Amino acid sequence: MKQLRFDIADLQAMVAVVERGGFRAAASAINLSQPALSRRIDKLEDALNVRLFERTTRRVAMTVVGREFYIKAQEILANVESSLLSISDIAASSGGEVTIACVPSMAYHYLPPVIKQFNALYPNIRIKVIDEGANEVLNGVLRGEADFGINFIGAQQADIDFEEIMSERFVLACLHDHPLAQRRSVKWREIDKYPYVAVARSSGNRLLLDQALAATDVRPSAVYEVRHVATSLAWVAAGLGIAAVPHLAMPTEHDSPLKAIPLVEPKVERTLGLIRKKGRKLSSSAQHLYDALKNKPPRPFQA
Repeated sequence: MKQLRFDIADLQAMVAVVERGGFRAAASAINLSQPALSRRIDKLEDALNVRLFERTTRRVAMTVVGREFYIKAQEILANVESSLLSISDIAASSGGEVTIACVPSMAYHYLPPVIKQFNALYPNIRIKVIDEGANEVLNGVLRGEADFGINFIGAQQADIDFEEIMSERFVLACLHDHPLAQRRSVKWREIDKYPYVAVARSSGNRLLLDQALAATDVRPSAVYEVRHVATSLAWVAAGLGIAAVPHLAMPTEHDSPLKAIPLVEPKVERTLGLIRKKGRKLSSSAQHLYDALKNKPPRPFQA
């Protein structure tokens, strides 16, 4: 009996040609040159001793045998993928540790429900969270202290892969009885009339706000300056002033004394994403958690 000498990559090449409608589009889709793709198809046809495609200078068409084998190739690839996922699940459920570096607002509001669901599926995996500021999160990922991170900086870093998961706007945080509390929106230039609590220049959020306001004549004058957004919110709750904070940082409790109002002119947003060091392959456990976080929908804005 003749031994079939082809591999999964050859099957993937054949399926790509069919699904993309030609060699040029298929080569681009699977990141191969056209000659390399043609060699894979030739190898597959030689191994099977059949013609899968009728090729002319103008078009590519499947043969009768090619159409039948295309269905089989899809089944084989689906079975391989299913088997690999099963092995990955077994490895993840057996235990291990995943370390995430994460900005505090995401660690507080975004992570808990995802971690709860993840723990139900993989109870033996230990999860460690490094909840620090944006710069510390980025450096933790770059130094390899964390498997991956959740951050709003890093997209422009050459050695970081950044995958967006959500965008959120900055809002004005004030007490419910503040003069601005009943407004549908507040312009940045209007906040100078009231005591303003800013975060320090070392904060990633402060850098983002300064960059967004640089093209305007708006320069909020801070009466107080603190290092962390959580501290600024505590000071606002104590009646010391107002603050501009990411929406996700706002308390979600119904009895909170704080109100969030959209800031406009300009509208300032930050994009949060999963970050990991370019070229780093995640463990099975870390990849499962990464995927779970990527698929979690964001909390909608409510003023």
